[in-house]
Amino acid sequence: MLELKNLYDDFRDSKTIKALSLEIEKEAKKLNRNINIMEVCGGHTHTIMKYGLPQILPQNINFIHGPGCPVCIMPKERIDHAYILSMQKNVILVTLGDMIRVPGSKGSLQSARRKGADVRFVYSPLETVQIAKDNPNKIVIFFAIGFETTTPMTVALLETSINQNISNILFHINHVTVPEVMAELIDGREKNQIDAFLGPSHVSVIAGSQIYEQFPLKYNRPVVVAGFEPVDVMEGVLHIIKQFNENRCELEVQYKRVVTREGNLKAQELINRYFEKREFFKWRGLGNMPKSAWKLRDEFSQFDAEVVFQDILPNKEIDDHKLCICGEILRGMAKPNECTIFGTACTPNSPVGSCMVSSEGACSAYYQYGQFQ
Repeated sequence: MLELKNLYDDFRDSKTIKALSLEIEKEAKKLNRNINIMEVCGGHTHTIMKYGLPQILPQNINFIHGPGCPVCIMPKERIDHAYILSMQKNVILVTLGDMIRVPGSKGSLQSARRKGADVRFVYSPLETVQIAKDNPNKIVIFFAIGFETTTPMTVALLETSINQNISNILFHINHVTVPEVMAELIDGREKNQIDAFLGPSHVSVIAGSQIYEQFPLKYNRPVVVAGFEPVDVMEGVLHIIKQFNENRCELEVQYKRVVTREGNLKAQELINRYFEKREFFKWRGLGNMPKSAWKLRDEFSQFDAEVVFQDILPNKEIDDHKLCICGEILRGMAKPNECTIFGTACTPNSPVGSCMVSSEGACSAYYQYGQFQ
C-alpha cells in the first residue's frame, strides 16, 4: 500500500544527495568567485539546516537566508493589532498557530489568552466558519497571514462567508507577496551580496514561475524555483552553478512536478476579485514597501476589521528590541548565530524576536539544528 513516506523517500535519499554534492563540487571548481544564493523561503532554510547541506557544499557556495517567513516579517504594530482585537468584548480572534507566540509591544496572543482573551488557532482558515456558526452572538476575527501560498485559503473563507450569509466574521489581512521583497533586497537602501535566488516552490504553485521572470532580465540574477526536499535544494544549487559556468542568467524551474509558468489561475482570479494591493506595507526589518501586500477591496470593507475597529487600532511604528537582529537576518545581512542573544536570552521557549518564534524562522532552524554548525 502506498504511504506518504513513499512519496518523499527518493527526495531524501542519502546516495542521491551525495551524488549531487559531488557534481556540485565538480562544477564549483570551475567558478572564478564565490556564489551567494539566497533561499527566499523559510521552508528552504529549515531543509538546508536540518540536512546539514552547507557542510557538504564547497566553500565557495554560500546560502543567504531570506525573509520568506510570514510570521517573521510581521511588524510589532500589526501584532499589536491582533492583541488589541483579541481583548475586545465578545470577540474571538482566530489565526494560524505560529502567530500565537510572536511578541508585540503589548505581549503575544498567548499572553492575551492568559488574560482571558478568546484566541484560537486553526490549521485551515475554513475552520473559522464553524466557530462563527457556534458563536452567533460574537464577532470572529480571522487574522490572516502568509504569502501567495495561503492567500487563496483566506479568500475561500471570505467567499464562503458571503455565500452562506455569515455576518459575524471579519478579516485582518496581512498577506504579502514575494517578488516585491526580492526586488527590494537587490536594489534597496542596503546592498547585500545576493548572486542568485532559490525561488519558493509553494508560492510558485499559486503565482506561477512567471513572477520571477524580471530578475534575470532586469536585475541580472538567476532564479531557480526548487522544491523543499534536500534533493530538490541540491538540484537547484547545481542549476545555479551551471548557469554561472555557462555565462547564462535565466529563470529555471526544478520543481516541474508541480510548478507551471501560469500558476493556479483560478486562485489568482479569486484573489483579485476580493483583494487589491496596498499602497505600502511595513515588513519587519525592511521597512515600508510599495505594492507588497494585499488588502480587502473597498466594496468588502464591511468585512475588514481594520475598518470596523479603526478607532482603536494604532498606526504608530514600533521598533524591535535593541539587541535583536531579526531585521538584519531577514535582509540577508547577518546569520542567526551572529546575534548576541541567540540561544541565551532568546530561545524558542522565550523568544525575543520573531525569527525564533516561527517554525519557518531562521533563528528557530539554527537553534533546532545547531549541532550541524
